[in-house]
Amino acid sequence: MFISQAHAAAEGAPQGGGMQLFIMLGLFAVIFYFMIYRPQAKRVKEHKNLMASMGKGDEVLTGGGLVGKITKISEDNDFIVIALSANNEVTIKKDFVTAVLPKGTIQSL
Repeated sequence: MFISQAHAAAEGAPQGGGMQLFIMLGLFAVIFYFMIYRPQAKRVKEHKNLMASMGKGDEVLTGGGLVGKITKISEDNDFIVIALSANNEVTIKKDFVTAVLPKGTIQSL
């Protein structure tokens, strides 16, 4: 009794085609690209340009919150030495630099 009613109701209802599924997946792919992938790729590109442009004497801010002046860049370009003050120097990996500060920033602190 109930099965025949359910079967009759299902016959009249239109079934979703495979095309709707592909359109939905394509829409999700476009949203994923513009909301997640593209902004992240842009940030990575900007950070690589920042690391390539660093030079001796630049004032930098690290991911840990240290502010200092670059005194030495290693030959393999992976590590830099930052002078935090006249007596303190720290060696860090170049990747941990988050920003190159304008000249004179350390003086104003």
